[in-house]
Amino acid sequence: MKQPFGVILAGGQATRMGGGDKGLRLLGGESLLSRVEGRLAPQVAQIALNANGDGARFAPLMMPVIADSIAGYAGPLAGVLAGLDWAAEQGADAIVTAAADTPFFPCDLVPQLLLASEGMTHPLVLAATPDAKRGRARHPTFGLWPVELRDDLRMALQGGLRKVVLWTDQHGGREALFPDESAFFNVNTPDDLARAEEML
Repeated sequence: MKQPFGVILAGGQATRMGGGDKGLRLLGGESLLSRVEGRLAPQVAQIALNANGDGARFAPLMMPVIADSIAGYAGPLAGVLAGLDWAAEQGADAIVTAAADTPFFPCDLVPQLLLASEGMTHPLVLAATPDAKRGRARHPTFGLWPVELRDDLRMALQGGLRKVVLWTDQHGGREALFPDESAFFNVNTPDDLARAEEML
């Protein structure tokens, strides 16, 4: 398989952060989005940002900005679909997504997702970490997604599906297990941002 394209998911409403663009909040003097791009870009062929509204506010990042095609904040799967449509136009086979508010995700995210997808007709893999209560926790905004399933995903979203794992499970999705539980720490609140400053 060709090297996947990368899509940073920033289409949420950031209500717990008080609204606005969470990804533009600064962490150690650098925006969360810049930190995420810095980790993802070396692992993918091209990179784009999924965000809604006026894309001009992200101009300093020098990335294509793609909006959801499903109206009404349909959740991360709508961002995945937007990314798959964009990647299909560029001739890509797959995308890897990363959340805009998760600055410490693994630098080997893409290689590990690809490794877990070996032998799959449609490479569909979510990142996961150990979890004391559930055994393992899936991180549905971090995944490898095949362009070939984009029309199936579009129909599912139009039919009201919003839960990522319901769709991935339908298609025999796998998991790539990452050992560090804190790698997917995401910044949802001002308190989380303060904690992320400490983690730096």
